[in-house]
Amino acid sequence: MTTPATLRVEDIDISDLRFWQRPRPEREAAFAVLRAAGAPRLFAEPEVPFTRRGDGYWALVRHADVVEASRNPKVFSSEPNATSMVDSPSWLRRYISSMIDMDDPRHAKIRRIVSRAFTPKTLAKTEDDIARRAARIVDELVASGPGDFIPKVAVRLPVEVICDMLGIPDSYYPRVVRLTNIVLGNTDAEYTGITPEMGRLRTGLGLAKVALASRELHAIAAKLGRERVAEPTGDLTSALVNANVDGEKLTTREFGTFFLLLVVAGNETTRTALAHGLKLLTDNPDQRDLLLGDFDTHIAGAVEEIVRCSTPVITFRRNVTEDHEMNGHAYRRGDKVMLFYNSANRDETVFPDPDRFDITRPNVRDHVGFGGPGPHFCLGANLARREITVMFRELFTRLPDLRAAGEPDYLTSSFINGIKRLPCTFTAP
Repeated sequence: MTTPATLRVEDIDISDLRFWQRPRPEREAAFAVLRAAGAPRLFAEPEVPFTRRGDGYWALVRHADVVEASRNPKVFSSEPNATSMVDSPSWLRRYISSMIDMDDPRHAKIRRIVSRAFTPKTLAKTEDDIARRAARIVDELVASGPGDFIPKVAVRLPVEVICDMLGIPDSYYPRVVRLTNIVLGNTDAEYTGITPEMGRLRTGLGLAKVALASRELHAIAAKLGRERVAEPTGDLTSALVNANVDGEKLTTREFGTFFLLLVVAGNETTRTALAHGLKLLTDNPDQRDLLLGDFDTHIAGAVEEIVRCSTPVITFRRNVTEDHEMNGHAYRRGDKVMLFYNSANRDETVFPDPDRFDITRPNVRDHVGFGGPGPHFCLGANLARREITVMFRELFTRLPDLRAAGEPDYLTSSFINGIKRLPCTFTAP
């Protein structure tokens, strides 16, 4: 790719995994060029083994397009696939296709069951538990000393909380982290062995690792599900396996896919936001001082701005069900579109000076870091906000000089804006 100063629309290929290995400022500059071009651009789909290469997808990179498409699921459908640029092979889809790949009314029925665990009233009951876990994590961070913020802090709180909600035993935590790393890091060589230069066969072997990891999570779900059918315990697994949806119960496979979704999504957003948040607050000392000077006043805005700037989930897909015109562009039935939340969150027409980290940004809640408005808005958004708030409160109350001590090691992915490693430093009290 050429330098940002001379970048043209024709130079940009966001389907190429190598694009997602470019320095972040170059990628952000590329999306700025795409936004400035006005009309959505059609990109070729990446070549993926075991799949039929389609006719490409329209990249929705402007805030207005992402929001409007999200609000119109009748035209911009999540079925049959909402998570990848290509249609997954059937042997993989059986493990990973879940509620987010559904439209109403089926989506609404399932979401109603799961949403009971994520209401503000229910989450308020978890506040003390989250605070206790955060205090223990910081205790152990202090005892072990500076090091990698990801395994020491960022991974731990969200995975422990979601596992507890689902009734997954503590002994499973390392296994769950390992498996979700493979599922979400499915294009990162560290987790699956896939690199942009590999041929189709080697890439196919990487996909097989994703399928095996997903199957293992399904096996955990099946075991817990059988136990909760025999003896309900009041956790989310019990609610799911014993739920009656208009006279229907979830099949073992359906429960497995929802279980996988909750385990994966339930820890990734918080994990990613905590990691990016520490780096953003380190790189912007004025904003850090503002937050630490009056935490209660500024933490809500800080959480939203961290999510806006980091955009943990980069993109989702929609499938056009009928000919439709939106914002001057004509879509045809059968078209695919990709909603690039990362680009929408830096749309200059909505967020002035979008690359600036500003925890007092007045319209920050207009971000789409938890997805666009509509039926697929992130179910766990309030849980993530609560976890981020509690964790940063504990960290900065006890370790006010905590900072990132180097550059992050980023995940290679067009789907998750993940950080694999981030050194941190602090003075122990």
